[in-house]
Amino acid sequence: MESRITALREKFEAELSKIENSAELESIRVQYLGKKGSVTDLLKGMKELSNDERKALGAKVNELKGAVANKIAEKTAELKEKEIEREINSMPEFDISMPAKLERGSYHPITLVQREVERIFKSMGFTVEDYSEVVTDYECFESLNIPKHHPARDMQDTYYLENGQLLKSQTSAAQNAIYKKYKDALVNDGVPIKAIFPGRCFRNEATDACHENTFFQMEGVMVDKNISISNLIYFMKTMLSEVFQKDIKVRLRPGFFPFVEPGFELDISCLICGGEGCPSCKHSGWLELCPCGMIHPEVLKAGGIDPDEYTGFAFGLGLTRLVMMKYGIKDIRDLNSGSLKSLSQFTDDE
Repeated sequence: MESRITALREKFEAELSKIENSAELESIRVQYLGKKGSVTDLLKGMKELSNDERKALGAKVNELKGAVANKIAEKTAELKEKEIEREINSMPEFDISMPAKLERGSYHPITLVQREVERIFKSMGFTVEDYSEVVTDYECFESLNIPKHHPARDMQDTYYLENGQLLKSQTSAAQNAIYKKYKDALVNDGVPIKAIFPGRCFRNEATDACHENTFFQMEGVMVDKNISISNLIYFMKTMLSEVFQKDIKVRLRPGFFPFVEPGFELDISCLICGGEGCPSCKHSGWLELCPCGMIHPEVLKAGGIDPDEYTGFAFGLGLTRLVMMKYGIKDIRDLNSGSLKSLSQFTDDE
């Protein structure tokens, strides 16, 4: 029996040395280690042997089986390495000094308009701030004069996270942090707080041509002594005329927002239909662009600013809707569609 095992081992090694591909290797594996393979076949005559002889034979057969399996594993690794080498050697040569032929991409239209508006406000002395998209309930509501269970929260169907935080439903969530950041310069050095903070907002909206569940706003605030509504109107009209390169017809109408008093809705005449009415403006001829107003005294107090000495205005510019007006985009959902055919129309010279 030992001579038979030795002969089988030698035969296997001879056949293995001639294997050149994975298919042949699988065939020899089945030939020797399969249920009807040569190694398994060695055990068929064990019934006629004594217990000691069976034990000794079983150990030698298992040793052979392990040796065959190891050799096959080594051969598998060898064949894979050779296959990789063949793929590398078969790759076509190329000249790394040749210039790449790359199609130039384009910025998203919201990025283009955001940069333009940032440039305009920077020229008027505003700083540009950044803020997190995940905020606390205090930042998004309580610091803005919207306590827990206040009905004003129903205006914004908010996405809450399991840890109690939320996806910010308005860029106003950054106001409290901005006031605290710059209040010392305001009080001690007389430097007005003038800041804008663009960002992405999230609400569980029923989507239509002018509503999306993910959209971009740009919050802006100015705090100093003797700030009034006229300051707000001046900055907004200046920004709009710069963006559209012409005078824009606007209107102010009363609006309720807990963090401003008085509060307004700043609308612009719909530039898609010329004010005649279309789905983008809900057939009203006007598009709500910028909720705004004078900062509520309680909001200033929460930011560490004395409302008896300082006043300010705040606005929440709808960047996404501003993009629609500037580029004549009729459906707000196109901006989040990921459609390269639609979005690649917008290019930048930078």
